[in-house]
Amino acid sequence: MSLELLLPVEEKAVAHTALQSDLSLGKNIKIHSKQDGLPELEDINIAILGVTEARGAVDNIGTGKGLDIIRKFIYQMFPGNWHMKIADLGNIPKGKEIGDSYFVIQEIIGELLERNIIPVIIGGSQDITYACYRAYDRLNKPVNIVSVDNRFDLGEMTPKLNSHNYLHYIVMDKPNNMFNFSNIGFQTFFNSQEEIDLMDKLYFDAYRLGQVTNDITSVEPVLRDADIVSIDLGAVRISDAPANNNGVPNGFFGDQICAISRYAGISNKVSSFGIYEFNPKFDQRENTAHLIAQMVWYFIEGVNLRINEYPLESVKNYKKYIVLVENETINFYKSDKSERWWMEIHYSHNNSDKSTLIPCTYHDYLTANNQIIPERWLKTFRKLN
Repeated sequence: MSLELLLPVEEKAVAHTALQSDLSLGKNIKIHSKQDGLPELEDINIAILGVTEARGAVDNIGTGKGLDIIRKFIYQMFPGNWHMKIADLGNIPKGKEIGDSYFVIQEIIGELLERNIIPVIIGGSQDITYACYRAYDRLNKPVNIVSVDNRFDLGEMTPKLNSHNYLHYIVMDKPNNMFNFSNIGFQTFFNSQEEIDLMDKLYFDAYRLGQVTNDITSVEPVLRDADIVSIDLGAVRISDAPANNNGVPNGFFGDQICAISRYAGISNKVSSFGIYEFNPKFDQRENTAHLIAQMVWYFIEGVNLRINEYPLESVKNYKKYIVLVENETINFYKSDKSERWWMEIHYSHNNSDKSTLIPCTYHDYLTANNQIIPERWLKTFRKLN
């Protein structure tokens, strides 16, 4: 079993729980400690995993360390009214070569996915997203990735995979199981025009920082359709997350990245969640470690608030709106429970007519009423056809 390779949680992080209230999170989750060993996973829904591999980090040497500091803040928080069972499985060991690390990460995450356990990954550089993506190979289904980052990380297809070119590897490597990639929070001056044009050519979705910060709720449908959520701390402004050598003045505020984490948790599809590029060497007063702990808390809170919704399974609790745009009829569905929206896409596959639903917003519905086909609908339709 690949899980047997996991290293116990740092002893100083485990010792910190002794000082906490019996109601704290650290006293109410299973922890892989040196003394107690790896916990049983039969009833576990969410597993925290530390990653120490950081050889793929670009200009951010020192990531993969300080995980005990993040854990200290996670353990001392109080859980909400949660029904999900949580375990901290410790740290994934670093391999002799970086490829060995990718393989072990892939195997461990893959095993958790098969057990329907959601891995929450802390530490390491963002190229770990590639290993996480490859873990889905064993599920044999299309995968949607959402990256919260100020860069697309398409980079060059160099011999070495790294945190600035991992998306290029995902796009080019076989088997290619990725159906869609979405970027949240890119900043134009960090991405060449060629990369921006390529994102559009591949029908990928990209949302500028200003567009998202003007209305943080606009990213909810994007995250609702994700399987993998990967957050680069460089997407958060350096004043709120200084522990990153690639930090920049502009980015999300701390409360905004926590809101994004919560939306990721609420999504019924998200089955892995990672926060990367934490470098404790630059962490002033452990501010970033504390923010990461809060992001993890908000993600778990979101998972506990999940509602099983999908209009095509039953239209009983949904209102249907039919909009004729040019020569295309688009069906919109609105949930009576959550007031979330979906739009239906009809397409042909193997000479048969099929339909699927994709998440959308009320704004998409208004756009269609103004006789403009929503961009989200158009991109998905082109992919399917």
